[in-house]
Amino acid sequence: MSNTASTQGMRKAVVVTHEALSNDATVAEAISRLESLGFEVSMRNDIPDTQNFGEHATAVDGDVEIVVVLGGDGTILRAAELVKGTDVPIIGINTGHVGFLAEFESFELGAAMQKIADRDYTIDERMIAAVELFLPGHTESICDWSLNDVILEHEDRARMVEVGITVDDIATSSFGCDGVLVSTPTGSTAYAFSAGGPVMWPDVKALELTPIAAHALFTRPLIIGSSSTFELHVLEASSCDGWICCDGRRQRIVPKGSRVRIRQSSSVLRLARLSDALFTDRLVRKFDLPVKGWRETAAEKKGYVK
Repeated sequence: MSNTASTQGMRKAVVVTHEALSNDATVAEAISRLESLGFEVSMRNDIPDTQNFGEHATAVDGDVEIVVVLGGDGTILRAAELVKGTDVPIIGINTGHVGFLAEFESFELGAAMQKIADRDYTIDERMIAAVELFLPGHTESICDWSLNDVILEHEDRARMVEVGITVDDIATSSFGCDGVLVSTPTGSTAYAFSAGGPVMWPDVKALELTPIAAHALFTRPLIIGSSSTFELHVLEASSCDGWICCDGRRQRIVPKGSRVRIRQSSSVLRLARLSDALFTDRLVRKFDLPVKGWRETAAEKKGYVK
């Protein structure tokens, strides 16, 4: 802790990392720099990788100024539980692989900590999906939420799950499949992208449904607006139960006859942005997109294009 910082009015920060990185030099440096900049710092490395659907880590106190995450996107998704329902912003410093949600890389740690101390950042409000699971014979739902995506898959890997899709209470499709994925704009660059879904810019207010290995003719991704609602039904005729998972973390078995309602949440997640780089720039850089076609590249190699 800085000798010049007074205990009264101390600024508070929470550093979140994976248990495996608890003794990492980058984590120690981040805590040390924040303390030298006048922050009272606490560390959280105890958030489990998985939990039961509907259960969440305890949120941080309201007097915390910022949550700093050291890790990859998975660690950021765990840390999101600590700020859900609060106004506390979260910022990611990537020590993982792609780190699409992260703002800075670990080698930029010093600059990032100084910007945090100077409050030299903007807030990017990200849409969250509200998720309700209605089990057969129950009138009350089990509630959860998702920053990235909601996956409804086959519980038995040897069988397909039969699902019915409704939009705003109107049946739109049904098919056997490995699963169905509903993502937010934030999650559109994750599993949904791998499953063939389009990328949505973060300021778009929409939900995207992408079937996974569906045995049907109409299996294109489907995008609905923020005022609409998806419902996913595990049909009684299904050869197996379903399995649901929010953000790759909170999961449970979904029996036949269950339904899952997914809509835009009234809450948002506040991501701190330390730079004014556009989402387009992050998309090209993180995915290393081939901005030149193979014809142009071949022509350059042959000296036809200068």
